[in-house]
Amino acid sequence: MNKPLLALALAFGIASVANVQAQTPAASPAPAINDAQIAHIAYTAGEIDITAAKQALKKSSNKDVRAFAEEMARDHAAVNLQALALVKKLGVTPQDNPTSQSLSKNAAAEIKKLAALKGNAFDKAYVDNEVAYHKAVNGALSDTLIPSAQNAELKSLLETGLKLFQSHQMHAEHLAQSLK
Repeated sequence: MNKPLLALALAFGIASVANVQAQTPAASPAPAINDAQIAHIAYTAGEIDITAAKQALKKSSNKDVRAFAEEMARDHAAVNLQALALVKKLGVTPQDNPTSQSLSKNAAAEIKKLAALKGNAFDKAYVDNEVAYHKAVNGALSDTLIPSAQNAELKSLLETGLKLFQSHQMHAEHLAQSLK
């Protein structure tokens, strides 16, 4: 099974921040990524999942898919509100960056692809994307964003988000199995 475009974009977008090159045996040192960029990437990733959840709520009639989408919208919105409160408290302005831009561009393409689907085909594609997306986000959080965060409060928020998003991944995986 191929990972959906959006999850691949996230994985490659985050990897580009860390300067990981799959064809190079020894990757060069990762460029510095600052907390303002990390905040923007994390917020953007949350907004992408909220947008996908809203689309699922409009298109799906499957009660389990709808319940999952409601959970995604609620949880990602709550984390994003915490992130906004934290950056305001710290006086930090989230900094747009190539990774955030890539995520947004590829999310728009995925939303368009999902918009063309209906019924079970939509439900399956949405949930499969959620599985892959959460795997990519969780990997980016644990491998790049959390280790790169300099501010202890930002790092703590990202770690809390990671725990929540790992539970989202498990939920999505169980839901995907039920839709086969």
